[in-house]
Amino acid sequence: MNLFIRDARLPDQTDPVHISIQDGRIQAIGAGITLTDPDIPVLDAHGLAATPPLVNGHTHASMTLFRGFGDDMPLMQWLQTRIWPAEARLNEEDVYWGARLACLEMIRSGTVAFEDMYWHFHGMARAVEESGLKAGVGAVMIDVAGPEQGQACRKLTEKTFEESSRYSNRVRFTLTPHAIYTVSPESLRWTAAFSERHDLPVHIHLSETWHEVETCLKNHGVRPAVHLDRQGLLTPRVILAHGVWLDDEELDLIAARGATLVTNPVSNMKLAVGGVFPFAKAAARNIPIALGSDGAASNNTLDLFQEMKFLALIQKHAQHDPTALPAHQVWEVATGAKAPQLGQCAQLTVGAPADLLLLRHHEPEMTPEHDLISNLVYSATGHIVDTTIVSGRILMQNRMVPNEEEIRREARERAQRVCSP
Repeated sequence: MNLFIRDARLPDQTDPVHISIQDGRIQAIGAGITLTDPDIPVLDAHGLAATPPLVNGHTHASMTLFRGFGDDMPLMQWLQTRIWPAEARLNEEDVYWGARLACLEMIRSGTVAFEDMYWHFHGMARAVEESGLKAGVGAVMIDVAGPEQGQACRKLTEKTFEESSRYSNRVRFTLTPHAIYTVSPESLRWTAAFSERHDLPVHIHLSETWHEVETCLKNHGVRPAVHLDRQGLLTPRVILAHGVWLDDEELDLIAARGATLVTNPVSNMKLAVGGVFPFAKAAARNIPIALGSDGAASNNTLDLFQEMKFLALIQKHAQHDPTALPAHQVWEVATGAKAPQLGQCAQLTVGAPADLLLLRHHEPEMTPEHDLISNLVYSATGHIVDTTIVSGRILMQNRMVPNEEEIRREARERAQRVCSP
């Protein structure tokens, strides 16, 4: 896609610049560049700030259908009486429309790429394709029912991997074993071998609750990260979601293996997991770190602007230090700059993919502007996003997204059906 953006303001500059996009990449940035082809669309960005987009490192997109369904309940009661029965009624079209709603929400709040874990791969992949976003999408593996279920999951993964070639490169096939307590060691080892053979990323929950740690110690004699490493799954290709209860030895191991951690502060607080992600310790070890929302059923939003503020505040609170995790570092985490393994890191530099946001930085909550990045982290919500662009394609402008009402209507109807007793 080709596009010429006129008079945008960059975060570290006061004078406006133009941005020339050709074939989905940034060709030039500066005040002096000119439009040479009259057929290229021009976008007037006067009064808007151009920034890199946000990257959601861990979510379950289609769980938008369960937003507000069973809030303020104990975790296991919530899962057993609300979420699991509703998920048993999901079909591919339900997942598709739930994902379309999630993609709509992410477009409107500045996220252009995400790592997903859920059922019905093709429903999810179709939603990503049609929305224009980028995502890591997989076929969830859970084999607690025994060897036959494990064999079925492995066959489904192989089949889905072969079928994933029908989608564009915006859909990145990802292996998604759910967790060490829902996937057998045999299936974890199979996943490690399949990942290595095909050079595929792996996305898995790890150390979200203390109960998970206790169970792993009881069943395997080691803590979760060590158990995962013994199955061959702790590699630079793996994305570890949550990581709340990792100890120093596990962090050393994760650093040595080059794995990526994704922190999900709002979901962890809402579900009362009882701990705080050890950000300072992970950062001191140069572990790649990303920010995630988790699913809308346990958040209840996919707005990473809100997530950034919670990330900063919970770290300051836990460390008893107001200087901990400053705004500019939070911004780097949220834009994927600290987690290149996610494959979705976009920066506003010549030659980079033309993924960017145009933000309404003069809104009341953004005024005065002593420091734009501080305002983005501590003051903003996704409502300041005016325009969302992926590979030079405008997905939203003036906060208008095509087919928005159809998506909302269909998602409401699907949610009512699957959540009805």
